[in-house]
Formats: sequence, structure tokens, C-alpha cells
Amino acid sequence: MVSYNNFFDNHLHSIKLEGRYRKFTCIKKSAKCFPYNICAQTGKKVLIWCTNDYLGMSFHPEVLSSAVLAVKQMGVGAGGTRNIGGNNSAIVELEELLAILHKKQKALVFTSGYVANDTTLQTLAKIIPGLVFISDEYNHASIIAGIRNSRAEKHIYFHNNMQSLQQILSSIPINQPKIIVFEAIYSMSGTIADVKGICNLAKMYNALTYIDEVHSVGLYGDDGSGICTLTGLFNQVDIIQGNLAKAYGAIGGYIAANSNIIDAIRSTASGFIFTTALPPVISCAAMTSIRYLMKSNKERLKLHETVSKLKDSLSNAGIRYLTNNSHIIAIVIGEPVLTQRVAQILLEEYNIYIQAINFPTVPRGTERLRITPTPFHTDEMIHNLTVALKQVLLNLNISAALG
Repeated sequence: MVSYNNFFDNHLHSIKLEGRYRKFTCIKKSAKCFPYNICAQTGKKVLIWCTNDYLGMSFHPEVLSSAVLAVKQMGVGAGGTRNIGGNNSAIVELEELLAILHKKQKALVFTSGYVANDTTLQTLAKIIPGLVFISDEYNHASIIAGIRNSRAEKHIYFHNNMQSLQQILSSIPINQPKIIVFEAIYSMSGTIADVKGICNLAKMYNALTYIDEVHSVGLYGDDGSGICTLTGLFNQVDIIQGNLAKAYGAIGGYIAANSNIIDAIRSTASGFIFTTALPPVISCAAMTSIRYLMKSNKERLKLHETVSKLKDSLSNAGIRYLTNNSHIIAIVIGEPVLTQRVAQILLEEYNIYIQAINFPTVPRGTERLRITPTPFHTDEMIHNLTVALKQVLLNLNISAALG
């Protein structure tokens, strides 16, 4: 007889031995005291330094009012797939707004950013025979999954390295369909893509371009439309993928592109066709958030001011972090058990919540803390984090993060 429990027990045992067993910190989210939340285990108020609600839009008064009104008028659920009963007017309007935001002809909304990447990339390989994927080595798991599930030929170039990318492109016949897939901002390092370099090579070697703007929409550009607009290259990128769950404070993912690309994906993608649509309440809340951030720049300016202050504070304290020009601050510890221990001490002794990031999210040997400041973190909070973090790193003798 096969003992199926042994498979699961052995797998869990292996993960725990490697120090990468995931423990989720349960918090009670409060719209009234952000960036504080309540730790469900202890009942204590904890300061969140790892939120993806980058601008606090999930509790913005206008967004909340929009959501409450939508629930009262349209209920909670979408009622079906987009094909059968779920193509509500709110989601159609949201797609029109996203197309305007990214200066593209059309947009298509998915239930999450992960689904948007996974589904779109798979579907592109179905639509374009012989398509070759060229992917940055640090691309998100959803991109990796989409390319892998497509079963198409793929090549991986060194992170943000144009020489490596060109070497791969030059090895593929000029008439072979190909697409370069990359992120605008890489979530675990904060690296900003060389969009101009990639677009130039794409033009030179006749390749499509696909950019993941998940960690940049809402945060960069005068209207929050992301790195493509900030660099003035939005018209050179063929497909822009984005997310409604981070800077916009809601949930859902999307792509924006020329109308024929969007229509082909809409008509073919199983991950879009056969799933229940995004609820109207989410579409309405997201639209309110997008419209607000298209006009207001104060939240973005305050965020980047806070990021700059925290980076200066860490540097002055001798705490190392990965150098970048983005809002993401990564402190490499380099060992999974130690990384989890730092996060545990910060939470239990200092009421500071920063999530440990271990393999497979990042490569082995580069385990880290990922800090994401918001406009709501004060100078006092920055000081307290710096003091606490340095004390913990010193006590644990973690020289990799000190210098």
C-alpha cells in the first residue's frame, strides 16, 4: 500500500530543514490606524513595513465611499464569467480607463496580476506559432509559470543585462517570432528595467515587448501610469501588464495593448474566459483610485520623500541595502534561518512587521528583508526602525547587512 501522508510529511520536513518553511503572520487590518495593524496572535499594535498597499489607497475615503455605494447598488459578486452574465458595465468602464491610463487602444482585466501574466503569456504562444520567449532571469513567478505552461522555446538573459539580451536575440533567426518579457521594477531587488535599451534591441531584432508594471503603476509618472510613461517609451512597448492590488489598493490584474492583441487574448485565453469576472465593487473602487492618482501627485511625492529619508537613515547607521532608484528597499541577510529570526525578533520585541523573503522567491544565499515605506511612515517611525534593525543585526552578528 502507498502511504500518501509520507509524501507530504517528507516534503514538509525537507522545507523545514532548509529553513524555508513559511509562517504567515496573521494581522487584523485597520483602515483607521494605517500603517499600524493589530497582530492577531498577540493583540498588539504592530507597525507594518512590508505592505504592497504602497499609497494607502485601500482605505482612502473616496475609494471607500465608491466601494460602499457599488455594493449597495450592485451587490458583492459579479454573477458569472465575462461571457455569461458577468460582463458588468463597471468592468467595461474600468478597461476603458486603463487603456486611457496607458495610452493604449484597449485593456483587458483579469482576477489578479498573477493570472494576467500566466494566462496572457500562455495564450500568446497559442496565437503566434513558433513564438520564442526571452525572459529576464529575475522575472516574477507568474511570468515563469506562463512561459513554462506555454511549452514554447525560451531563453533567459542575465538580469537587466543588455549584452546578454543581445547575444540571445542575435542567435534567433530574424524572421522567428519572439517576445522580450521583463518587469519595470523588480519586486525583490527594486531594480528599474533598462526599458530604452530593451526597446532598442527589440526594434533591431524584430521582437515584441511585454512589460510587467505591477510595482510601478500608480507610483511613477505624473499620472501614475508607470515606468513606460516616465521614460516616454509607452508607445514602444507592445503589451503592458499591470495590477490593481498594490498602489491602487484593490485587487485584480490587467493588460493594455493594441486592440487586435487584446481582442485575440480575450477570445482565446482560458484563464480569462472560464473564470468569474471581477466583482463590480472592486471595479468601482479601482476606478476611483486610478482617477484620483491620475490627478493627485502628493501621495507619490510623499512616498519617494519617505523612501529617501529611510535610505539615508539606514546608510548613516551602517546598514547595507541593495542600491536602486525605486521605492523598494532590500536588505540581504544571506541565510534563511537568520532572515526568519531577524523578522521574528523585530515583530516580537519591537512590534515591527517585516516579512522574511527566502527561496524560492529569491535565489538561495540572497535571503532578505524587503521594506516598502509609505507616505504614512513618519520620521519617528523611520528612526525607530533603524535603531531596532541595527540592534538586532548586531546581536545576531549578521555582518552581511552591516558595513
